[in-house]
Amino acid sequence: MSAVVMRKGGLELIEAPIPQPGPGEVLVKTLANGICGSDLHAVTHGAELVAGFRAVTGADPFDLDGQVVLGHEFCAEVVEHGPGTRGVHAPGTRVVSVPLLLRPPQPILLGFGGVDTPGGYADYMVLSEDLLIPVPDNVSTDIATLTEPLAVALHAVNRGALGSDDVPIVIGCGPIGLAVIAVLKMRGIGPIIAADFSPTRRAMATALGADIVVDPRETSPYDSWRSVAAVSDPTRFGRQTVTFPEFQFRPSVVFECVGVPGVIQQILGGAAACTKVVVAGLCMEQDTFYPTFGVLKEIDLVFSISYTGEEFGQALGHLAAGELRVDPLITSRIGLAEVPDAFTRLGDPEQDAKIIITPHAR
Repeated sequence: MSAVVMRKGGLELIEAPIPQPGPGEVLVKTLANGICGSDLHAVTHGAELVAGFRAVTGADPFDLDGQVVLGHEFCAEVVEHGPGTRGVHAPGTRVVSVPLLLRPPQPILLGFGGVDTPGGYADYMVLSEDLLIPVPDNVSTDIATLTEPLAVALHAVNRGALGSDDVPIVIGCGPIGLAVIAVLKMRGIGPIIAADFSPTRRAMATALGADIVVDPRETSPYDSWRSVAAVSDPTRFGRQTVTFPEFQFRPSVVFECVGVPGVIQQILGGAAACTKVVVAGLCMEQDTFYPTFGVLKEIDLVFSISYTGEEFGQALGHLAAGELRVDPLITSRIGLAEVPDAFTRLGDPEQDAKIIITPHAR
């Protein structure tokens, strides 16, 4: 089979053996796979990603010197069942899965394994039968690949624990910021304020449901929040503090979806008192901020990554029900040979948002 491997900060198209399913596993043909920001981080900041993961968990997410087959946002087709499987899903069934392979002694994180347990940047994968979810007929293969990033966004919004009267601000309209906007819109939370330097991404934010979209070089998203969050009804006021008495605004939740040093401090400086900040951007460098800003404003700082299995299933359910309308997220479709060029293009926010790889398109 063909596969794109990452090794020592580069990408290369190779031929590799088709992986063999072990007990409880199925062989699947990769139909489509989305390129994720964490894939870009793995290539450009691999050493920092491994060091951070090791410091927190005590384990390495992947081998920096080995051949790593990326890809964890996939839709695939069942080909054959391995030993000890129940044959729940017939060959030809389209499926998605949480990107974990339940192989002892501990699960393998798909999308960061080697050629024997490849991610979606390959013609074929092996998946755990117990984690497979069939894709409904009314959900296209491309849209099914968005289940995983939408689960990330759903988890981030859940971490924000927004009430019906909260006014959210989304800082950064890359794929995760845009997905957060789509989830907020689906839940009827708003008005939604979004900010990004890119005019292309601002247009996509509008298409996905943001109500007020600003270029932060020209308009402060926090000023925009104040213009729509001011209320006279005391029952709608956000939490009050001694430092900021008579705070006559609805509650605020800010989603940091940039992942660049300095952004958290910018949010602490601009956000209203008692704001909840959900950090969903993956910053690969050391960052600093002034705790005084957060202390005096009594800001809640929450970090978010990944999702639960339940949230993954819910994301697919929302897509199937037509409740999440995210077609504008997909901007390009490519074959495996075009992956290195796609990584370059994704460095320019004016070119693409979500690029879908179709491995069998030659």
